[in-house]
Amino acid sequence: MADRLTPEQLSEIEAAFKMYDTNGDGQISAEELGQAMREAGQLVSDEELKDMIRAVDLDGNGKVEFKEFVQMMANQLGQPAPVEEMKAYFDRFDQDGNGFIDSDEMKCLVRAFYSNLTGDALKQQVRAMIEAADTNSDGKISFEEFVKVLNANA
Repeated sequence: MADRLTPEQLSEIEAAFKMYDTNGDGQISAEELGQAMREAGQLVSDEELKDMIRAVDLDGNGKVEFKEFVQMMANQLGQPAPVEEMKAYFDRFDQDGNGFIDSDEMKCLVRAFYSNLTGDALKQQVRAMIEAADTNSDGKISFEEFVKVLNANA
């Protein structure tokens, strides 16, 4: 699977790996993974982090090396996420529970992934993401639209 990655995908995976490998030792520890997940707004326990590491740690050293990270990402790129997982993500950002992600809720989602965006750049990113997903042009994203976008990017 990893051998089917495009050069662009491999470059994105390498950039993500370097971002997670905060101490630059060529490995992602549970601590580094936990920090990255917290910055993305995800709360996971130490045990969950260790389980995540174990799932991809082919050599059993308790850390994720680049080749292991590439394999994990290649596997994820090749498979659409289960509907239950997509619904959980959708519900996390549908803060008022009305079945839609509106521009205010999208702003929270964008901030979780692009913490450096502010002001007009943040507004532009929110607008672009809603326009990309909002197939019926009602200004908000339904779960069905959310699924289509995620599956299109899988």
